[in-house]
Amino acid sequence: MKLNLFLTQNASFRWGRSATMATLLTTSLLSIAVINPARAQETSATGLTGAQQVTFVQEHRGQFGGGDQLRRFFFGDLEPISVQPGGAGMVVNLYNKATDTTFAYCATFDVVVAVAPGRVTAFPDSDVR
Repeated sequence: MKLNLFLTQNASFRWGRSATMATLLTTSLLSIAVINPARAQETSATGLTGAQQVTFVQEHRGQFGGGDQLRRFFFGDLEPISVQPGGAGMVVNLYNKATDTTFAYCATFDVVVAVAPGRVTAFPDSDVR
């Protein structure tokens, strides 16, 4: 983005050595922008690591607004893997690949009712009721 702006503003741009230099610069910028797979250890905008976020959600499970906290911490990272009876009807089990954690979420009351490490397709009935 900044490279395109630089190239359009620079009147002395020539397609010889400058194009090669632009290609190298673009390649190096793309290699720097590679996403780190150890995302769970990085701090988010909240200042918490993925493990700290999971702990926070687990400590506040069953409280109203817990679903909002879940969405805020893991926006776009939750994958629905199953539905099971519980809560006020049905509970959706959401898996987060970055932290390898499954959350049981009741949409009726917007609460997280259970949290477990790994990919869990069905929580025990005592955890989700």
